[in-house]
Amino acid sequence: MHRLKLKFPYQEQSIPYVDFSILLIGILVLAGVLLQFRYLTEEVNYWSSRVERLEKQQQQKTAPRTRATTRVKEFSQEIRKEIAQANTILDQINLPWETLFDSIESAATEQIALLSLQPNVSSRTLRISGEAKNMAELLDFVEALEREHVFENVHLLNYKIKQDNPHRPIIFLLTAAWIGTV
Repeated sequence: MHRLKLKFPYQEQSIPYVDFSILLIGILVLAGVLLQFRYLTEEVNYWSSRVERLEKQQQQKTAPRTRATTRVKEFSQEIRKEIAQANTILDQINLPWETLFDSIESAATEQIALLSLQPNVSSRTLRISGEAKNMAELLDFVEALEREHVFENVHLLNYKIKQDNPHRPIIFLLTAAWIGTV
């Protein structure tokens, strides 16, 4: 049996420049992490000081004032109006659009062409205008909307038969209230 020689690492396997390059890459990564840590620490300090400053300003604003000028009152009224407008816009954005569209889509047929949808957030109503091929299709559409669980009080407000068109489509306007739990 032959004798086994074990040497770690073998002289032939030793590649010192690879070892040093890996060490150098590790040092560069460590330096990058330390710089990133320093940057984040400075940013945290900046934001915490800013929060403290804003809290102090808020405390000063909530302290009772001895004299309120008319200009401050005008600004507060303007701000209230802007907030009311912003709330109105948010209410319109937060409409249950997907549910409303899905319900209208399932009630409509190929014989009905919808032209516009006008929601009224305050009264929770939706005005729908469109065209129908004939009166039977229009009435079926109104009944289908009434059967949808999203809508109630679906009413045909008006309709007009287009006499100048040879197919005589019916232009209609209807209103529907959507249920508040949509």
